[in-house]
Amino acid sequence: MKKILFVVICSMLSLGLHAQSVIGGWEMYSTSENGDKLKSVVIFTDGYQVISTYDANTGKFIQSNGGTWRLEGDTMTEKVEFDTVTPERVGSEVSFKVDITDNTIQIIGSTMKLTRIDDGTPGELQGAWLMSGRVRDGKEQMRDTSGARKTMKLLSGTRFQWIAYNIETKEFSGTGGGTYTTVNGKYTENIEFFSRDDSRVGASLEFDFSLVDGTWNHRGFSSKGDAMHEIWSVRQ
Repeated sequence: MKKILFVVICSMLSLGLHAQSVIGGWEMYSTSENGDKLKSVVIFTDGYQVISTYDANTGKFIQSNGGTWRLEGDTMTEKVEFDTVTPERVGSEVSFKVDITDNTIQIIGSTMKLTRIDDGTPGELQGAWLMSGRVRDGKEQMRDTSGARKTMKLLSGTRFQWIAYNIETKEFSGTGGGTYTTVNGKYTENIEFFSRDDSRVGASLEFDFSLVDGTWNHRGFSSKGDAMHEIWSVRQ
């Protein structure tokens, strides 16, 4: 009995270590049918993930999908919350075998092999966040994050991506992402792709940020130059 219990505990510890090992940012490069160099970036946070593909040279957005994930042994299962190419997949689950090392994730049976960018550090905002409110004229205007419409932002230690979508209508509204830093209360985004406007690619935006009672206060100016004060809450 003790031997069986020991094996079970070791298996649970192994599962936990493997799940923890995928947290962070990952990337791979491929070539389109037209010969263009494409870059795909995956962000894994605790329970949520996103993958996006864009032109490595121009930043032109190609596609994105994501949602929740879990790892059981060598089987990863993802539940789709948004998909820019096949929205009919929203709400479905897909499982596949993976081979995970410290620095690579190989999808068994495919040519997809990701290389680690970071392990969830050093950015202070690593995790999954939902837009939960705004401050206008000095007053907080909070919103219910449990609804079908969501604006989610996933951050690894160095990569960020925001996604606006509706899990009931399966509508995708937009996304953007790139690299970020958090230094001395300043959060800086360097945009590598933006589905709504390619002209934003290459821009750097600096914001003030603070973490108060588990919420992220995000102040500054949008890519259009509009003043903004957003409130983000950790997604559970």
